[in-house]
Amino acid sequence: MELRVIEKTDTELRIEIAGEDHTFMNVLKGALLEADDVAAATYDMNPEQSGGQTEPVLTVKAESGDPLDAVEAAATSITDRTDALRDAVTAA
Repeated sequence: MELRVIEKTDTELRIEIAGEDHTFMNVLKGALLEADDVAAATYDMNPEQSGGQTEPVLTVKAESGDPLDAVEAAATSITDRTDALRDAVTAA
């Protein structure tokens, strides 16, 4: 997975996530929106209307804290959940 920071301020982050599709981006957005310190999270994948953009761009607005830390926490949460699912399936 390749990441490219497009814009970063103290409270906002725009990052391109190469090679991903709606499946992953929806999961990541959902995990971000569950965080108390995230005010908004969305992504754009429409190259036709986005000036030729071909990879998804995630936008995160934090109420407090570094938005990059929020993305890291969301990724950790996703990993924990998928590990728990894998363990439950294995035990079934």
